Amino acid sequence: MSKLLIVGTVAFDAIETPFGKTDKILGGAATYIALSAAHFGIDSSVVSVIGEDFPEKYLDLLRDRNVNLDALEVVKGGNTFFWSGKYHNDMNTRDTLDTQLNVLADFSPNVPEAYKNSEIVMLGNLHPAVQMSVIDQVNNPQLIVLDTMNFWMDSELELLKKVIARVDVITINDEEARQLSGEYSLVKAARKIRDMGPDYVVIKKGEHGALLFHNEEMFFAPALPLEEVFDPTGAGDTFAGGFAGYLAKTKDVSFGNMKNAVIYGSNLASFCVEKFGTERMLELEQGELERRLKNFQALTQFEINLA
Repeated sequence: MSKLLIVGTVAFDAIETPFGKTDKILGGAATYIALSAAHFGIDSSVVSVIGEDFPEKYLDLLRDRNVNLDALEVVKGGNTFFWSGKYHNDMNTRDTLDTQLNVLADFSPNVPEAYKNSEIVMLGNLHPAVQMSVIDQVNNPQLIVLDTMNFWMDSELELLKKVIARVDVITINDEEARQLSGEYSLVKAARKIRDMGPDYVVIKKGEHGALLFHNEEMFFAPALPLEEVFDPTGAGDTFAGGFAGYLAKTKDVSFGNMKNAVIYGSNLASFCVEKFGTERMLELEQGELERRLKNFQALTQFEINLA
């Protein structure tokens, strides 16, 4: 069975959207990635840190989906990372109301011996120093996938560039791609980012789909039009989990198969936004995934007669 190593936050979120608000609920990049990747029946492990305040019931939710938590450090007397945010009416922009690093401030990752030979490594959004530490601990994985954000571009750009130089795939949104590259055109932006090191660049465009770039090839996957979007939190991480999970299952990291991985990631992300936090991902069944994949196929297939 293929191994997927997941690095990222396991956290508490408090979310407010035009449709309502929550108190502290389960969140974190690694959580969404793991819940998404779990649909592919692979052997996955989460490298992260939590405080003693983190409920055992949340850990059981991950264990029940065969997610290995041996590398999830629990800091006695510590408090878990917490983020609170409020989304605007367009659901594409948000304001951070509160960020409490807590135990994450001093986190030093320790990759379990059994997962140092993981075929796929998924580096969720974290400090570039933590991501670099994990890269230094693994043994020649088939593929390293990096997710990052504009916060690290603002505060740790030089270290982030060193991390980018050592990964195979980077996934960022369109705004971040423009900031990182200095180019408005996403085609030019992807080319500049590939020059930094990655062979593949995935640019997420939210409700407008995702782009995959490799050499001079490109692929576009639409986002499935949804009747209702309640909460975009975690959608990008869910996409990354589906992308990495599919590649780990198929053991094929060719450009052609990455097209499928982008579709699977987009499919899973389309469920994530339908309810608050991880709620929809925790109740998601395989039959629903398969039916929506067929909807994706119908959305994108057509016949054309060239004159």
